[in-house]
Amino acid sequence: MPANFDHGESIFVSARDGLRLHVRAMGPRHGDRMPILCLPGLSRNSRDFLGLAARFANHPKAPRRVYAMDFRGRGLSGYDPNWRNYNVMTEAEDVLSVLAALDIDRAIFVGTSRGGLVTMLLTAMRPGAIGAAVLNDIGPAIEGAGLIQIRLYLKKMPQPREWNEAVEIQKTVMAKAFPGLTEEDWSFEAHARYRRIDGAIRPDHDPALVRTLTALDPGDRLPTVWPQFAGLRSVPTLLLRGENSTLLSGETAGRMAAVHPALTRVDIAGQGHAPMLHTPRALAAIEAFVGRLR
Repeated sequence: MPANFDHGESIFVSARDGLRLHVRAMGPRHGDRMPILCLPGLSRNSRDFLGLAARFANHPKAPRRVYAMDFRGRGLSGYDPNWRNYNVMTEAEDVLSVLAALDIDRAIFVGTSRGGLVTMLLTAMRPGAIGAAVLNDIGPAIEGAGLIQIRLYLKKMPQPREWNEAVEIQKTVMAKAFPGLTEEDWSFEAHARYRRIDGAIRPDHDPALVRTLTALDPGDRLPTVWPQFAGLRSVPTLLLRGENSTLLSGETAGRMAAVHPALTRVDIAGQGHAPMLHTPRALAAIEAFVGRLR
């Protein structure tokens, strides 16, 4: 990660099955403002939230404690010997373990993609913990074509030899859907996705993670979680949608607004799945949303 990003404090928590989970923490340890808990996408990790965390942890008027979690098998969390445990229910249970260990009663949940699905599941498991929610390019219904695209990408991820090569790989894969990114954004993306492991630059997740998508068929009707999303109706919710998203359709986003009348929707121009939360448009939308919370 570029040197100008603070990586925060590393905290390790035990999941119910004993697996070690990693959480990054930034900002004041004490205060009366709800903390922010960030949950990443399928193959992503806590570094995706470093820019967002730095903004809120060091806010000149309203600093908050910010936590960013590595789901099991990602980032600095332990790899699960049973790849079948890489599922949203187990990951939701891991979030509950983190909430208990860190004594977090209530938080603003920021969920990118998979992290947003976990947030929706928690409306049934621990609804009182969700003080507000930011759903980053995710809804109760997922487009199968977008998941197939993610599977192909994960199966064929090349291994860069140097960081500049990692940047070029990300540009090759993502530039069409993300024409609005700067060179600094591309560097951030490469350093968030990859990490130097045993001397080599590697994708920062368990390779077995892709096995969770192997049975996916483009013709399958994917399960939806509309009842769980409806559990957010009493919670202030911000929906971010990438203009070029292949995972969250405009139709689904529109239906979400009908189910949740107080939903705030912001489309992020020049970005696909999922918008990068340190970029100006996304960061400004979240800051405005959080600023309106009581």
